[in-house]
Amino acid sequence: MREGFDPSGDPAFLGLKGSKEFDDLVSKVHQEFPAVAQARLAFVTEEKDLIPEGLAYDEKQNLFYLSSLNRKKIVKFNSDGRVSDFVPADRYGLLPVLGIRLDPADGTVWAATFEDAGRTELVHFDSSGKLLGRYSPKGNAKHGFNDLVVRKNGDVITTDSLNNQVFRFDPRSHELAPLSAHRILFYPNGIALANDDKTLYIADAVGIVKMDLLEGTSHDVDPGPHNTLAGADGLYWRNGSLIAVQNGIGSARIASFRLSRDGNRVTQTTVLENRTPFTVLPTTGAIHGNEFYFIANSQIDNLNGDKIMDVTKLAPVRIAVVRLP
Repeated sequence: MREGFDPSGDPAFLGLKGSKEFDDLVSKVHQEFPAVAQARLAFVTEEKDLIPEGLAYDEKQNLFYLSSLNRKKIVKFNSDGRVSDFVPADRYGLLPVLGIRLDPADGTVWAATFEDAGRTELVHFDSSGKLLGRYSPKGNAKHGFNDLVVRKNGDVITTDSLNNQVFRFDPRSHELAPLSAHRILFYPNGIALANDDKTLYIADAVGIVKMDLLEGTSHDVDPGPHNTLAGADGLYWRNGSLIAVQNGIGSARIASFRLSRDGNRVTQTTVLENRTPFTVLPTTGAIHGNEFYFIANSQIDNLNGDKIMDVTKLAPVRIAVVRLP
């Protein structure tokens, strides 16, 4: 399709490696979409079995929050790389922790948690790590809150990857209500909120949906020719661009998509990192000034449910950083 998909990094195609047809196809992909090495190592977390998923930056305190799927906790580290528990694993009995975002109004921390069986919670902490609340959808359906954004009025909007929906949480009534999109969402994951506080971007397996929260309308963002917006795990808004960690397109990459003034289409794509040791299995990131920090080796492929499959393959968690255009 010549859009940036690279099957060489997808385990589903391991059986085809070595065949002439497959290798020729991959060679053409690599010619059109070459390796890009601009990132550098920023931090290392020696706790090898975290299996991190979410990353957030706290501007007021100048520190990062990193979530853990395996240890079911949240750690924090400052600009010197000193790591400590923000929410210890044994304190509140959390589910595996995924997306993390700060409330822009008060600096409190929201996180999405879920386990494969379909239990999920939104959890809310103050700046010291004290639990302020935990909230789950009603009913018996399986849900999986994955990533989230927080509006200026305190509303939390989260992707539900297991139920293929997006939910709005009202912190005043503590009610969760689904938001309707113009099409079915396929494993919605990354989510970003524009500076206007009403334009929402939702990433799923096939692209990015733009949603107007005031009008209730939505449509797909046009990626333009020879380009794809599919498979974004982490998604972030910055000055009219979307920064994406695309780990669902075969081989992962970090990319910046400049949008048209109306936000409906991509006008320029800049690949920031591609086919390097920092894109083995990245998941999410956080913007700090003109730089994008991202989880370079989540090792999520070594986690099956709540068990590490091969402890000998675990490595220190690396956070990489790349300058934004």
